[in-house]
Amino acid sequence: MQNRTTSFRRQIVVMGILLVLLLQSCVSVAPPIAEEIPPAPIAPDLPLDMVKSGLEVFIERGNWDPNLKYGLMANQTCVDRQLVHGVQLLPEYINLVLILSPEHGLFGAENAGDFIGEEVELSSGIKAVTTYRKKQAEINEMISELDVILFDIQDIGVRSYTYIYSMSYAMKAAAAMGKKVIILDRPNPINGVQMEGNILRPENASGVGRYPIPYRHGMTTGELALLFNTEFEIGCDLEVVKMEGWTRDMWFDETGLPWVPTSPHVPDASTILPMISTGTYGELHVLSEGVGITIPFEFSGGPWIVNPHEFAAALQDRVGEGVIFRPTFVKPYYGRYKGQVCGGVQLYVSDRDRYKPYLVGLQILAVHQELYPEIDLFAEEGRWGMFTKVMGDKQIKKDIQAGKDPLDMEAAWLGELNEFAQMRQKYLLYD
Repeated sequence: MQNRTTSFRRQIVVMGILLVLLLQSCVSVAPPIAEEIPPAPIAPDLPLDMVKSGLEVFIERGNWDPNLKYGLMANQTCVDRQLVHGVQLLPEYINLVLILSPEHGLFGAENAGDFIGEEVELSSGIKAVTTYRKKQAEINEMISELDVILFDIQDIGVRSYTYIYSMSYAMKAAAAMGKKVIILDRPNPINGVQMEGNILRPENASGVGRYPIPYRHGMTTGELALLFNTEFEIGCDLEVVKMEGWTRDMWFDETGLPWVPTSPHVPDASTILPMISTGTYGELHVLSEGVGITIPFEFSGGPWIVNPHEFAAALQDRVGEGVIFRPTFVKPYYGRYKGQVCGGVQLYVSDRDRYKPYLVGLQILAVHQELYPEIDLFAEEGRWGMFTKVMGDKQIKKDIQAGKDPLDMEAAWLGELNEFAQMRQKYLLYD
């Protein structure tokens, strides 16, 4: 009797479970509410109080004359905050009939010193002609049918970078032909406070250093245009459209503006400081400056350096703060020492406010001469001329070869640097 009772109870339990399962299957359960997934942003949000470039200010203010013929000297860096190029923006407001391009061409695709043919900006169909390596009379002829020349190119704050001289040639052409020049100003990406280096000697003037200014001048293109126009007697009808929100102590990554590579081997604004150190001696074509690897201008070395730790330690001891020298080996993909293993150092800027890149470049040469006297940094006599043009003074080469301490070299030019700092004051547009 007890067994039958137990069996009966089990049957009831089983039937109850089946009933519950049947009822659950009949109940319509609402699916979970799917939350809308926001689209992935195509660019990071930028601060609302970001710096406005001269291009953006020019368009917002509307101070243009639709009856005038405008030319635009520009390259790939002439963009607004949304990375829309000025050639696409400006025709809505002005009669843009000609584009003038500097070294590297309208699109920044050509290597340093390369020939640039006639180009066409595809979105507008406007012809682009280069002023690079053209004689002044040829540039005068290029602008003869224009009324106004706009200039909008991102500079890097270094004397040997050629864009500021393209600007000066256009200004001279405007003065000769009775045209107006309007500079759409942009930031000095390595700030507008710090200056460094010797003043260029007039006898060493060239396309990589036309006027007696320091290697690191601490000025914007608009400020330099004002200085060139008066101090070096260009005398053109000149207007500068100032930026809004930029202050002299700003580095480029503090402006909120997007960086567009200014030339093939300046992919980022952070490249500029080490470039000041290594790009100068790179003109000698002996010690590698890192062109040909993925960190252009951030490397110093060569195939003969088999113990980069020794090189790094000697540099760190000589230079001190602001930069860390990481011992490393690289194998360039192209250019000097292509396919060869090169020992050397990578330059890590650890404190950009303390780092003195021009001085460090000279200290690299001095340390190299002490450690590797069998390697003549000045072996290629055909490169002495370009090195002197970039350095702006024949004495630099003589002092390095004589083993002079770069700190003593720096002390010798500080007086002229201070004179330049005083002279430039009246041309500064920003606090």
